[in-house]
Amino acid sequence: QVQLVESGGGLVQAGGSLRLSCAASGRTFSSYAMGWFRQAPGKEREFVAGITRSGDSTNYANSVKGRFTISRDNAKNTLYLQMNSLKLEDTAVYTCAARLLYYNNDVLLRPGSYDNWGQGTQVTVSS
Repeated sequence: QVQLVESGGGLVQAGGSLRLSCAASGRTFSSYAMGWFRQAPGKEREFVAGITRSGDSTNYANSVKGRFTISRDNAKNTLYLQMNSLKLEDTAVYTCAARLLYYNNDVLLRPGSYDNWGQGTQVTVSS
């Protein structure tokens, strides 16, 4: 098990930027595939971005491609999501997720593939 704590959310105007962080406990952070998901009111949780254990491969939802960047610092046990050119429709609770992978170095896209979740951080984009 790994404990995940998100930070960096807040209120930002459309077109602005935010950087989310997800701090992980434990000594095996580099063994976890990581992802960011979001959930807006009245909507289902959706995949935003994912990254392999080593950080050498990423994947993004089409809605954020070119605007968001996922990255990780395994030495600091931290996952990041840099969000630029924010839009009103990016408003949601953003949650990081982790899955221990012993052998694969895959990007995991589905919520059901993850078994560790943070509490989430609210991102609100205003006009």
